[in-house]
Amino acid sequence: MAALTATVSTSAGTAHIPHDPATAGARPLSASHTSALAPCMINSHPDVQMTEGIPTPGGYAPSTGTVRALTLMIDFPDAPGAGKALDRFREFFPQTQEWFRTSSYGRLDYRPDAPVRRWLRMPQPFEAYGIERGAPFDPGYRKLVQDIVAVADPKVDFSSYDLLNVLVTPNAGPSALDTVLSVTFAGNAEAPTADGVPVANASFVYSRQDDGSGTYDRTGYRVLPHENGHVFGLPDLYTQDGGGAVGHWDIMSEDWGANNDLLGWHKWKLGWLDAAQVSCASARGTSEHTLTPLAHPGGPKLLFVPFDRRAGYAVELRTRGGNDEVVCRPGVLIYKVDSTVDTGQGPVKVYDSRRDSGGCTRSPNVHAELSDAPFSPGETFKDPERGIRISVTSADRNGDHTVRVTRD
Repeated sequence: MAALTATVSTSAGTAHIPHDPATAGARPLSASHTSALAPCMINSHPDVQMTEGIPTPGGYAPSTGTVRALTLMIDFPDAPGAGKALDRFREFFPQTQEWFRTSSYGRLDYRPDAPVRRWLRMPQPFEAYGIERGAPFDPGYRKLVQDIVAVADPKVDFSSYDLLNVLVTPNAGPSALDTVLSVTFAGNAEAPTADGVPVANASFVYSRQDDGSGTYDRTGYRVLPHENGHVFGLPDLYTQDGGGAVGHWDIMSEDWGANNDLLGWHKWKLGWLDAAQVSCASARGTSEHTLTPLAHPGGPKLLFVPFDRRAGYAVELRTRGGNDEVVCRPGVLIYKVDSTVDTGQGPVKVYDSRRDSGGCTRSPNVHAELSDAPFSPGETFKDPERGIRISVTSADRNGDHTVRVTRD
């Protein structure tokens, strides 16, 4: 697997280990490379551990076709699992696989499997592992992974799976309201091996990430699609300051509260959009483009306006539907994608068409300011420095929007 060792989580924290493409293993499907789209396939930056560049570097789990997710429920001598292990499994499934089916337009057939249908007891107390933010090369985490493999290997064929989910008993460690420990190790070259394969792509979920709205039974599972997003190579979009860069427009930004989808850029990156569904406005002059709602299968979905080899503006149409149940002001979302910015440091920035409005959502614990960010017909985004203007010119009776791009 890849020499990249990524530590990504529901709280900012990263570890930088160089990526060696020569050792890359399974990877997400590359976006279709055509001459028309080539200028918009912004390059990955070699110093960025989880880049927004296309294609995604190797070492991550595949993100199209049938993907098998080994799911193990673990507990500890000082934190025995409360209730049945399968009850913990049902906190996340089938909701997680349904979320991925909807978001991918059926292109990701996510199949969770729990071959051990009871709690797997670790040989040491939870406190003995010293689990904090963690990195895969930390002694505590390495010991935990080794123990998981040792306990599970007699009962599990690890070589039959594409990724690992570890659902920890919620009474181990602090509450998620105090410290979020959930973390993903993706492309981890230092992972222990089992059945001849490295346990290189693994997501760990700890205490229940309840946002306090009383909707945990409906929304609590969403921490797992977020963590699995890292297994597929997607970075964190929140920063140390929270979700102010992207808000609730992507589950890699905010994974709590009411449902939300992935950005169109991420859908292209993961192989869920065809080349025909992406437009590249790289030439000087004026061009017009049609966008259909991202929530609906088929039709043109993403417009990209590159301004150099590593960055540009993405444009898509967001409406309430599919995984986007909290959209309170439908319209054309415009955001910058920068492959030189690392996970958790703001690789994506959404532009707000109504700055300082306070937003339109009333959903609890959602970054409200950006909830009314989309542009409507008659509104224009301008970048005078680069001579770029993106105007929403019209919407038809079906809800499709026309966008005009002008490049000086």
